[in-house]
Amino acid sequence: MTSPLILSDAQQVIGRRWSEEQSPAQARILSLARDALDFISATGQWYPFEDFRAHGGYLESQTFGENGSTGLRELLSKTERFFGKLLDDPEAAGEQVPIQAILDALRFISSAGQHEAFSDFIEHVESHAPPFVAASFETQQEADAWLKTHPSPPAFADILIGGRYHDVVYERETDFRRLPWNRHLERYLAWLKRLEPPVAAASFATRKEAEAWLRSQPNPARRTWVMIAGEFFLAAYHPNINHRALHPLSMARSDEEETGGS
Repeated sequence: MTSPLILSDAQQVIGRRWSEEQSPAQARILSLARDALDFISATGQWYPFEDFRAHGGYLESQTFGENGSTGLRELLSKTERFFGKLLDDPEAAGEQVPIQAILDALRFISSAGQHEAFSDFIEHVESHAPPFVAASFETQQEADAWLKTHPSPPAFADILIGGRYHDVVYERETDFRRLPWNRHLERYLAWLKRLEPPVAAASFATRKEAEAWLRSQPNPARRTWVMIAGEFFLAAYHPNINHRALHPLSMARSDEEETGGS
């Protein structure tokens, strides 16, 4: 079994080649490779990806359709050529394993016909949307039942339970399954507050009014600041699961206190 840490090693290969002086073309290529690795992790596809690599880059039901934009497919091809050349570069000696993982990630997305989902994920990242989630549940009981009966849970992905982020911990070899909570949302809100000081796009007297407004939006923004009873909330939309949520900015405080704030 290949360790999931290979994805982290591959990200380091990309980071070592990132430069402020790089051309826009190289920035796009490196960004796409970074997003491809993140896409596999965020969507919980570690085990399908591992199987793809174990079978020499072959999926039992390969889909080579023309889905996705022409621009994305062309950029995927350029990125694959870039890292293919890097694989044979003497200066990249010792990096062949993580470079091959990057190439495998790009080929996995294409072979699985996931251009559209990948394009949506890139849009999610570029809009500074909340951490990507694979599913959402109102209660812990609902989430536990889903995890127990799922034939192949999305390993290492995030899910929402009652508005709080949890990890999907799944080990295929032992069938170990757990849903521990994490601080991804708290850290994200603290980061977003620094990046974009909140300005409310709409104000409401009660949360019930805000929820009704959010439900009424036919195509809401992935993130919008709103005010509810004098408190800032982030109105979030996850189109991959058609889920809408309201997160109080006050959730960021615990993480700021833990890290010393900024």
